[in-house]
Amino acid sequence: MTSIFSKEQSGYVVVGIGVGLVIGWFLRGRFRPKLAVLSSKNGSNEAVFSSDSGEYKLVFVVRNDLKMGKGKAAAQCCHAAVMSYEAVSKTDPEMFRKWRMYGQPKVVVKTESEKSLLQIARDARSLGLNASLVKDAGRTQIAPGSITVTGIGPGPEELVNQVTGHLKLF
Repeated sequence: MTSIFSKEQSGYVVVGIGVGLVIGWFLRGRFRPKLAVLSSKNGSNEAVFSSDSGEYKLVFVVRNDLKMGKGKAAAQCCHAAVMSYEAVSKTDPEMFRKWRMYGQPKVVVKTESEKSLLQIARDARSLGLNASLVKDAGRTQIAPGSITVTGIGPGPEELVNQVTGHLKLF
């Protein structure tokens, strides 16, 4: 088998790859956040460690009692995604950047009533998390003004799980 590079050129390719790996390794450590400090609404600061595992996420909590079709539920989650995206990008740009950097993880879970959905939103806000409530316009399956979904986060996975970790996947 013949090489497309001469022996001298092959040496340069190997050195180039090696230098690229070293530079990448160096830059990776410099620009990946190691510790983020979150300020909650009550003024306390909480340290949250981050890692490569993507410890930031956005959770959509869907009201299961409304018996929305899958397409309707998906559309409502999309509304929550846009609302959450806009809110956190303005109120906490650093958190927003971290969530985006870690792949923008999203999870959809369900709850059984408006009362529980509103409690989940209150719990999220008490921890300093975004809670975007979606009210339906009532043009199709749902009565106008019905609260259908809430977007919790994006935020640190640990905090989001305190609010939504007990819920089952939708």
